[in-house]
Amino acid sequence: EVQLVESGGGLVQPGGSLRLSCAASGFTFSRYAMTWVRRAPGKGLEWVSSISSSGDESQCADSVKGRFTISRDNAKNTVYLQMNSLNAEDTAVYYCAKGGRLNFETRTSGQGTQVTVSS
Repeated sequence: EVQLVESGGGLVQPGGSLRLSCAASGFTFSRYAMTWVRRAPGKGLEWVSSISSSGDESQCADSVKGRFTISRDNAKNTVYLQMNSLNAEDTAVYYCAKGGRLNFETRTSGQGTQVTVSS
């Protein structure tokens, strides 16, 4: 059974940083691209960033480019999202998903982790 557990969210002031983690189990993690998505209050799901199975390639949305960095540790079955220069528009529940940008599946995502950017 695929299990994804997100953590690392919290309340942070504008300009601050957070590092999200997603621990994966139930599948061969190193064979799959992984993706972070988010859902802001009252809005739909937004793709944030994806990383290849090896970690050699990554993509991110224009809205977070230059501020967010996705990475992974296949030895630990974990994918990360380093978020810097946070602003109010980044407030959302963040989910990790199995798969890449074009084929990620959220049905196996976890509960998500809340990120709130506020002074």
